Amino acid sequence: MSMAPRTDPQAPAPHVADRHEWIRVHGARVNNLKDISIEIPKRRLTVFTGVSGSGKSSLVFDTIAAESQRLINETYSAFVQGFMPNLARPEVDVLDGLTTAITVDQQRMGGDPRSTVGTATDANALLRILFSRLGAPHIGPPSAYSFNTASVRASGAITVERGNKKAVKATYSRTGGMCPRCEGRGTVSDIDLTQLYDDSLSLTEGAITVPGYKGGGWNSRLYAESGFFDPDKPIRTYTERELHDFLHREPTRMKIAGINMTYEGLIPRIQKSMLAKDREAMQPHIREFVERAVTFTPCPECDGTRLSEGARSSKINGISIADACAMQISDLAEWVRGLTEPSVAPLLTALQHSLDSFSEIGLGYLSLDRPSGTLSGGEAQRVKMIRHLGSSLTDVTYVFDEPTTGLHPHDIQRMNDLLLRLRDKGNTVLVVEHKPEVIAIADHVVDLGPGAGTAGGTVCFEGTVEELRTGGTLTGRHFDDRAALKKSVREPNGVLEIRGASLHNLRGVDVDIPLGVLCVITGVAGSGKSSLVHGSIPAAEGVVAVDQAPIRGSRRSNPATYTGLLDPIRKAFAKANGVKPALFSANSEGACPTCNGAGVLYTDLAMMAGVATTCEDCDGKRFEASVLEYTFGGRDISEVLAMPVDEALEFFAEGEARTPAAHRILQRLSDVGLGYLTLGQPLTTLSGGERQRLKLATHMAEKGGVYVLDEPTAGLHLADVEQLLALLDRLVDSGKSVLVIEHHQAVMAHADWIIDLGPGAGHDGGRIVFEGTPADLIADRSTLTGEHLAGYVGG
Repeated sequence: MSMAPRTDPQAPAPHVADRHEWIRVHGARVNNLKDISIEIPKRRLTVFTGVSGSGKSSLVFDTIAAESQRLINETYSAFVQGFMPNLARPEVDVLDGLTTAITVDQQRMGGDPRSTVGTATDANALLRILFSRLGAPHIGPPSAYSFNTASVRASGAITVERGNKKAVKATYSRTGGMCPRCEGRGTVSDIDLTQLYDDSLSLTEGAITVPGYKGGGWNSRLYAESGFFDPDKPIRTYTERELHDFLHREPTRMKIAGINMTYEGLIPRIQKSMLAKDREAMQPHIREFVERAVTFTPCPECDGTRLSEGARSSKINGISIADACAMQISDLAEWVRGLTEPSVAPLLTALQHSLDSFSEIGLGYLSLDRPSGTLSGGEAQRVKMIRHLGSSLTDVTYVFDEPTTGLHPHDIQRMNDLLLRLRDKGNTVLVVEHKPEVIAIADHVVDLGPGAGTAGGTVCFEGTVEELRTGGTLTGRHFDDRAALKKSVREPNGVLEIRGASLHNLRGVDVDIPLGVLCVITGVAGSGKSSLVHGSIPAAEGVVAVDQAPIRGSRRSNPATYTGLLDPIRKAFAKANGVKPALFSANSEGACPTCNGAGVLYTDLAMMAGVATTCEDCDGKRFEASVLEYTFGGRDISEVLAMPVDEALEFFAEGEARTPAAHRILQRLSDVGLGYLTLGQPLTTLSGGERQRLKLATHMAEKGGVYVLDEPTAGLHLADVEQLLALLDRLVDSGKSVLVIEHHQAVMAHADWIIDLGPGAGHDGGRIVFEGTPADLIADRSTLTGEHLAGYVGG
């Protein structure tokens, strides 16, 4: 039965449900936002711009995405909510029209040694099922191919208490794929004994060289006075028994110097006290010792594959699961395409889609066995995107934090296509971004500012890209900026030789890196830039490396504590007032006793979100009232910590508050463009770009001749890049050699020398495709970088 065509001349009235076309935010006050009210169109691509620290992340992540997540959590029962993180309601009057938000941020993926690219996505799980179906010989279920599952066999009796007691015999077994030697880690750690003690000395002479075991402390007395060996004879003359007692003896209770103590061999003792801890959380001198003393080598039993012998022996067409995970993903996708087995057709389709997504997003050069902790921030973000690419969900809000970080201009176009695809499926896409290439594809632009920190937090502009260009805001004015090539380049005063570099995908690279100049290393993502720089330049004396690893800091950490600035300030206060320096630390004796120096009190409301309120006793100043009576240069310690860097720079420069040690650190913070940060601002409120520059400022204090910077423009607004270039110039002019891994064309154009890697990524990269000046690269136009740079400078 066919339906008659509609002849109704009047269009139907719009349905009431179609009115919700906007996400409305009214009165947002999170971090530095100044009572912002804004409407964001749904099912469109909106880009948020503004200088670093202007409040973009506070609006997008800490307000819109956070409230969406909190409201979703509230739909679960109170019991389930008890297992979820408690999210406080953001400071905002009205948030209307929200949809489910999926955030794809730049948090580096966990550094757990058993987490790989394959386990972080669905690819490994699908491969394991495939091998359990088709692998020959058949060794068991999918868990038999998992390096995170150990084989277990147990048998015993279970007693069931019902009336008369009954014992039931039971056996249990599970086949796992974990290598028993390295427990699925792929590496085994070895301790270098020469780093623990000097065998030519006796214990009395201080043979133990482990931090904390020198001098006459309890750690060294434990061994010297144990009675197991003569403390006055050199360790190299110990008998086999004595050496075993010294290094490996199991815990033994005994009296030493009249005190009951547990004696234990040096190696197990150090393993418990130092090696079991998170390396990032260690004090610098202990971390340095651990890095020297512990060497990691591939596990000899599984050859670093993490898998048991059984899992490695089961193959499909001569390929084991270990071989499959070690392949470059683009090659693995081709191999899977060649499998035609009707019984697992749906599985092959799902696996194929998952692997193709990697190539589509520009990660085809990775392998599934790559540890996830070794991915850069940009790579980690793109790996997280993979699970959303084929999703059937629509009307979702996707929130991205600078998705082009770590991408060559050549790859940015692919990322733009993906963002547009997500939008075209009917989703709202919110992107925090600085790159003009991404801003250009936006349907709607929101520019925050006008400055950073307290000078930001307002909406300067809303509208289309064309309107932004003529809008007169800082972003609009710099939107079409193009850096010109320098008229003359510096001449090197020496070279750093790298010979036969072969880490990861490098093909025995020989290169001379010029010293005394600004040298930029470029190439598409995965071409081998980081492998060349971090893997081949020895971290020797005089090399200062600023990588992308995030600063870890609690809300008690702030720029003053992180940079070491608080020490000279505390000493200056203490000296001026004749009291102890510890009084001027909110983490020590001077802390307000009510809030323990946090400045806020946390109220736990059980299954509802907890509430943070300003401490009434100290009014959020974090110090005891008596401490605030001591002044220095007319200011108390809380007033000094509330100063922005630029104000503090003047304060400590001259007059009675003159403190050269503090002034030097503040000058470096100002040099990297952080003049607007207050000294006591919690590190947890800093953006990614701000943290990177805070790290750079701290490293600038180190005595080094060669500075290695990994994408220092990450998180920088177009206007801030000029300031960074001026800083790099100052470093070079002061006699340093600066080596920068970078994709930003303005930095390439400003270089004295460029080394371009490629031509592609993974096994299509790893070679030097160009060395020379930027002008030569543009004239040559033989590489992808050369073409994009030529287009950028209008060459």
